[in-house]
Parts: sequence; structure tokens; C-alpha cells
Amino acid sequence: MTIEETFNQLRAGSEQFRLTTAEERLQRLDAMWQGLVDCRPQLVKAAYNELRVDEEGVLGQMMMVKAEVDFAKKHLAKWMKPRRVKNSSATIGKKCYVRPQAKGVVLNLSTWNAPICISFVPAIAALAAGNTVCIKPSELAPETAELIGGLVNKTFDPSEVAAVNGGAEVSQELLRQPFNHIYYTGGQRVGSIVMKAAADHFAGVTLEMGGKNPTIIDATADIKDAARKTAWGRLVNSGQACVSPDYVVIEESVCDEFIGHLSAFIESMFDSDGKGLANSPYLPVMLNDQQYQRVEGLVEDATSKGASVRFGGSGDATSRFYSPTILSDVTEDMTIMHQEVFGPIVAVIPFKTREEAVEIVNRRRKSLSLYIFSQDKDNIEYFTQRTESGGMCINHNVVHAGTNPHLPFGGINASGIGRIGGYRGFIEMSNERGVLEQPLGWRDFNVNFPPYTKFFRKMIRAGIK
Repeated sequence: MTIEETFNQLRAGSEQFRLTTAEERLQRLDAMWQGLVDCRPQLVKAAYNELRVDEEGVLGQMMMVKAEVDFAKKHLAKWMKPRRVKNSSATIGKKCYVRPQAKGVVLNLSTWNAPICISFVPAIAALAAGNTVCIKPSELAPETAELIGGLVNKTFDPSEVAAVNGGAEVSQELLRQPFNHIYYTGGQRVGSIVMKAAADHFAGVTLEMGGKNPTIIDATADIKDAARKTAWGRLVNSGQACVSPDYVVIEESVCDEFIGHLSAFIESMFDSDGKGLANSPYLPVMLNDQQYQRVEGLVEDATSKGASVRFGGSGDATSRFYSPTILSDVTEDMTIMHQEVFGPIVAVIPFKTREEAVEIVNRRRKSLSLYIFSQDKDNIEYFTQRTESGGMCINHNVVHAGTNPHLPFGGINASGIGRIGGYRGFIEMSNERGVLEQPLGWRDFNVNFPPYTKFFRKMIRAGIK
């Protein structure tokens, strides 16, 4: 079947699927979850083959999917009901309400670093809202993509959910189709392409594009706690995660203490058995040779311009393993300060005043996430008010993403557009149709119809005072 035929089948199916009840939509979500459960052993094997991700990494993704399914099961019937809103003086005697309506056909362009949750969490929101869905898994994780495609095609009627596999040419052909909404996860360069393609069809877009997520640490913070959490957050999936802390801006007086603790926690958490970081079951390898060379190049560029390697700084190109690395003496002329790292490197930059810390952060595009470690409420408020990001954590990192369906997740400007998660995901995939209903038997005064009376003219003038 061609991509155009796949789209046309989904478009035809959308006319019927928008009429489904909450119970019928939830049956599809249950089937999706059961398909994932049945496919778990194969997904674990594929994740290890592609990135050396351990089973817990796969289970973590499945947990995010399960949380969204369970949340929808509790709330979908309520979400689907018309929501009554207050009247204005101009609508007295009428019923005013918001009625969520399916957009139509949704395209989800997934990515490779967390392919299970990124393929299915947006699909959950789309199906809950009554849309049909086309999922395009990333070709950069080919084994997982094939499994996701097989799972979808086995589980769903192709007029409701379809999966399409292939490379960039397939994505380009999908973007030529008049989808009603496009959900994209990936980098900013392709995100711009997706947004331009969506404009051709006036499609809605949700873009999640990562960015350079800063961590701000002041001298009042629990430095040991901040180092432990930063080591963990930076090395989730070996830094190949959109919400990983990308660089640390830290008060100068505690900088060396932080680096010492950070180094120690990398060793104790990721080499607890003493077999070496390269053999750690908790540190995946880089995706491919290109990704490895890019990460290695960032370190080489930084050190050639004066950065100091405080931990790590090397890797093995054959296995694609790059060691967790800490860089200090980092300056603005280094490439690492202008690219999302997406690898196990953290740059540490000292500051003297909180004004300087904010200035360092605000030189860069708005990030997907921002993290603050401090025990000074005034400093926390200062940093919060003067920086911008899609989401943030205070005295923690990463855990705000995909763990609480009550908490919307997404970016701002260059780091993303729109929100996903729970009710916000449902609304993202819905048209909130505003409805004014004239009750049967209600007699209108018709004072707003010409010829205008003195009373109406007086009422209009009173309304603008």
C-alpha cells in the first residue's frame, strides 16, 4: 500500500472513529498496551542491540505508556463531555459550552532515543480524542521500528491506526499528505521542515525538539545532592535524552566541590561492580558512528580551545562507547556551548553573581527544561522569573517528564510547541469547539436587529464605558 493510500484509508476511517464512545476508544488503548506487553521480550532485545539499553530502560518507557493509558481510563468519559461556560451579557438566555471534537488524522513522527514511549504516548492522546493515527517510527532504531510496525498492524484496524516504516524519503512523502495534526519529536532543523510542511495544509503541530537544558546551582544548595542528581540526569540513556541537563552554571565558591562529588557519583553509580564504565549495564552506547564522532568532536573542540577535562574525555569508536565526561574552563567560543550535546558530557561554568548566571543561560535559545538547585527561596524565585523553559524542576531534574499525567510536558519556541500528557494531550489533539445554543421556546428580545432602538443604542454605549 502506498503512503497516499494509507493516508486515504485513515481519513475515511476518521469519519467513523470520531463518533466512537469513550468505552470504544479505551478498548483500542487496552489493545495497544496488551500488544506492548506481548512484545516486551523482543523490544528488550532490540533496545540492547541498538543502543545497549538494559531491560529497565525499556520498562521505564512502558511505564510511561501504561500511566497514560490508566489516566485516560479514569478520565476520558469526563473529558469528552461538553463543558459548560458562563454567559456574558450578550448571551443571556443562551447555553454556552465547549465541545471537544476530533481533529481528524494525526501523524506521529517518532524518534530513536525512547522509541516506545515516543511512538505510543502521542498516539494515546490522539486516539483518546477520537482521531485516527499514522505512526512513523525512526529508521535509526530499525529493529524497534520493525517491532512497533508489526505490533500496530497486528493490533489495529488499518483505517484507525497504521504504522509506516522507512527513511527520510518516507517522512517527506508523509508530510505531503494533508494530515490534520502532526506530532514531531527530534531536532530543530527537521522541526522547521515539519512546521513548514504543516503550513501547506494548515495542520496543527506539536513539536518537541529538546535544546540545551541548563542547571543552575547556587552556594546554598545541597551540593552533594545536586551532584548525585546531575550525574543521574545527565547519564540517563548516556545523555541521549531530550530532558538531560546539558550544562551546569554553578556559583564559583562551590564549583570544585561539585565537580568532585559529580566525579565520585559517576563512579559509584555507574561502575559499582568495578568492571569499568565501558562495561556498565547502565550506560548505553552512542546511536551510531556519526553520533559518536559528533560527541567526540565536541570534546576535542573544547579542549583545543582551553577547556579542562576533569573526568573521562575518551571513548572507543569501535564499540561506540563514550565515557561520561566533565569539562571545566568552558567558554562561549566552544561549539559545545551552541549545540545540544545529546551525549554523556557535562560542561561546568562558574558564576559570581546570580545576574551573571541568568545572563549565561539567556544567551541561548529557550530550553525544553531547566533545573535549579538552591535552598534560598529568593534565589529560586529570581532564577525562575528571569529564565524561560518548557518545564523545570527545583532541586531535582528529569523526573518532571512523562511521570505525571497531571503535569503538561512540552517546549517553548525553539525547544518545542504544544503540550502532551493527560488532559493536555487530549486537548492538544482536539478542536475545542465553542458552541452557543439557543434554547427551544426561548423568546429573543431581538433588540440587536435593525432598526436600532434608543434602548439598544444606550446599551451599546454603556457597554464601552
